[in-house]
Amino acid sequence: MYHRPLLHRLDIESVVVFRALQLGDMLCAVPALRALRTALPKARITLAGLPWASQFARRFRSYIDDFVDFPGHPLLPEQPVRQAQLAPFYADMCARKFTLALQLHGNGGITNEIVAGFGAYAMAGHCQGEPVASERTVLFPYPEVGAESGRLLGLVERLGASAVGDYLEFPLAHEDRQELEASGVAASLKPGNYICVHPGARTRDKCWPPRKFAEVADHLAAEFGVDVVLTGSADEAGLAAEVAEHMQARAINAAAPISIGAMAALMKHARLLVCNDTGVSHVAAGLRVKSVVIFSKADIARWAPLDRDNHRCIWDPDAQRSTAVLQHARALLAGTDPSRQRTAGLWPYW
Repeated sequence: MYHRPLLHRLDIESVVVFRALQLGDMLCAVPALRALRTALPKARITLAGLPWASQFARRFRSYIDDFVDFPGHPLLPEQPVRQAQLAPFYADMCARKFTLALQLHGNGGITNEIVAGFGAYAMAGHCQGEPVASERTVLFPYPEVGAESGRLLGLVERLGASAVGDYLEFPLAHEDRQELEASGVAASLKPGNYICVHPGARTRDKCWPPRKFAEVADHLAAEFGVDVVLTGSADEAGLAAEVAEHMQARAINAAAPISIGAMAALMKHARLLVCNDTGVSHVAAGLRVKSVVIFSKADIARWAPLDRDNHRCIWDPDAQRSTAVLQHARALLAGTDPSRQRTAGLWPYW
């Protein structure tokens, strides 16, 4: 057994990080990436991920130097396998001669074999079963409990990196603000005087009913005098319109063909976000925008934001807890002291 952590034993010139997942999952890796960059300030760090994540790598250029498009694996559900690109992909990865390949994608049952195929000098990550500790391979048993960001940060800490905070980030660029302005969706909005309601999710079975979102939005608009902005992708414009149809108050449908960066620029000046358990909840955490997040399927302890004062997560698979959603939204908008909320019976809330 080696007593010195892997990052302290090797002269690491380059690292490839494998995490081929969607937006929210990627944002949960930011604390680990921040710690890795701080531990290895001179190393070249490459992200291997889903095609869309090239924009994630650009946004987090402080932590990531390069991006490689992963063509898929038959046992990973996030994308169809591009078979013709597999052999060139692995040949290119081996040719890069990475010092370290870091597996940050799950328990390693499938992904350790993928990452081993990168041909790096050393490999690290999580595994199932017993730990592995050799000169070139360090694998720790995958933790079955805990927040996702904490599991990933804990791994790089055990490899020898020091945590530099466990908070999420979502840096906004000038281009994001320009795109939002050009879209015109925020033209009538006053910063700090609107809330965002995001009724969509990657799969429709994770979505709270449109009528419930409308009910909460109407109450908040009437009680706090805020405008209501319905956010989402262009594909979710119909869902946002359905929420608007159920509302008594006027709502702005901002579900439009704009990037996640422009949507984040819109959310940045909102007083509150109400949403399903989906990627925008992690965007809100990174922007320091207060939120109420409705869960119906996912492990709430794993995916809830860490700051439970400003991000309230409600478990409601049967869509029966709109009163609780509304109570926590009111508390966040009113700035109610968390200790008073505990006394009033609003704690715990999941």
